[in-house]
Amino acid sequence: MAETAVPPDAGIRTGPPGHRAVVERSLRGFTGAGYDKGRPFVLQAAWFAVLHLVFVKWWFPARWRPAVLRAFGARIGRRVLIRHGVRVHWPWRLSVGDDVWIGEGAWLLNLRQITIGHDVCVSQGALLCTGSHQRLSPTFEFDNGPIRLEPGAWVATRAVVLRGVTVGRGAVVGAGAVARRDLGPGEVVTGGGVA
Repeated sequence: MAETAVPPDAGIRTGPPGHRAVVERSLRGFTGAGYDKGRPFVLQAAWFAVLHLVFVKWWFPARWRPAVLRAFGARIGRRVLIRHGVRVHWPWRLSVGDDVWIGEGAWLLNLRQITIGHDVCVSQGALLCTGSHQRLSPTFEFDNGPIRLEPGAWVATRAVVLRGVTVGRGAVVGAGAVARRDLGPGEVVTGGGVA
C-alpha cells in the first residue's frame, strides 16, 4: 500500500516529539486526479439506472444477471450465480471466471479492476473495495488499486478485501475479517482478524 508523497508543509502539522502528524483536510480542493471512470457519462448513467431499478431486485432472475453485466462490458464466465442485492460499481472493470458464486448484498466497489478466478465464493454482505485515499494528502486524493481473487478463494460473509490485495488460490478471508495485504495460497484470516 504505497502512499504518494505530498509536498512539504501541504497541510500537515507536527506535534511534540513522539506524536503523529495531523493532516489538516481541505476536501474542497479534491481533484480526483488520475481517476478515469472508463466509459462516457451516458453509459455510466445507463448502468446506474439498470443497477438500481432492476439488477439488485429480488424478483430479477439470477440467471439474467451475468448477461446484463456482459452487456455493460464485464467478462463473466459460465455457471456464475449472482444473488439479489449485489452491487457492481463499474461492470467494465469486472472479470469473473467459471463457477463463481456471489452472495446476497455483496458489494464490488471496483473503481479499478476486480478479477475473480474460477470456483470462487464471495459470500453475503462481503465488500471488495478497490478505492481508497492518500491519507497524507490534504485534499484526500485517490489511492486506488485492483483486487484479484485467485481460483478457489473464499471471501466469507461481511468480510472485506481492500484495494491492491490478491487473495491467493484457495485462501480464505473469514467472516468479518479484513484483508489489507496479499494472502498466499491456502492462507486463512478469520475471527474479525486483520491480515
